[in-house]
Amino acid sequence: MPDDATDKPTRVALIASLNDDLSNEYSAILQYLTYAARVTGPYRPQLRAFFMAEIPDETGHAQFLADKIVALGGTPTAEAAPVPEAKSNREMLEAVLKAERAAAERYTVRSRQAEAFGDKGLQVQLEDMVRDESQHRDETARILQDWGL
Repeated sequence: MPDDATDKPTRVALIASLNDDLSNEYSAILQYLTYAARVTGPYRPQLRAFFMAEIPDETGHAQFLADKIVALGGTPTAEAAPVPEAKSNREMLEAVLKAERAAAERYTVRSRQAEAFGDKGLQVQLEDMVRDESQHRDETARILQDWGL
């Protein structure tokens, strides 16, 4: 991908970047599923529900990315990025927060690349995904706020 997000990316470079995003969406789905199963303690029901509620958004993002990669003439990856190991509820939430921050940043860059590429529909969808990931990030940060237990 070009160093400057405003340089026009090639179709191949855009597909490669979208495949990286797809790999990270698969990882997010696995992360939320795994953490929902592993969460413990008195807040288990609430944290489990929080983790499970994020899966549909991440699945929708993954499906959109896979479809767009095919529309651009590529092949969607079937490989997930590694899921961070987390032993405690706090570590799980911190790993989620880190992943959501990274996703919002990636989609911000990707939206600019889609604009430079000339694909307005992709640009708008990626901006919507920035909004989704930013909301996930903010909610996770609020859960972690004043975490003293």
